[in-house]
Amino acid sequence: MVQEEEDIQDYNLNEKQKVTKAKYPPVNQKYEYLDHTVDVQLYPWEDTLKEAFEQWAMAMFGYMTGTETVDPLQAIEEENQGDDLQSLLFHFLDEWLYKFSADEFFIPLEVKVLSLDQVNFKLRSIGWREEFSLSKHLQGTEVKAITYSDMRGLY
Repeated sequence: MVQEEEDIQDYNLNEKQKVTKAKYPPVNQKYEYLDHTVDVQLYPWEDTLKEAFEQWAMAMFGYMTGTETVDPLQAIEEENQGDDLQSLLFHFLDEWLYKFSADEFFIPLEVKVLSLDQVNFKLRSIGWREEFSLSKHLQGTEVKAITYSDMRGLY
């Protein structure tokens, strides 16, 4: 009897999650991983600079875990500033990485750029997420730090 109740609760939870995901639009993956001797290189293709930033973030998270299993239970906004586009990208990725690895164990279904000021190098973004859980999310390869190595293609 107890097992039946647990199975019903699990079924209801999964059905609720399916409804939540069905309401959320599918996320387009427009990136790939390039081989590198020590690191991983993220390579997005994009129509706009905003989309490039979004794809870089999702490529980073996708390397660390399967984002397709994430339920968008909470939204978090982030603001970043740089001295140029490269430093803005660095700070943007570094801050989202911090949210994953130290701050809130953040794993997003999607990261969206809300505004991008290319003159003052400011960016505001939002991520829909849940907390990372080994029992639910695949464990990929940890990204330990963001570097400027081979960072190009922003101009």
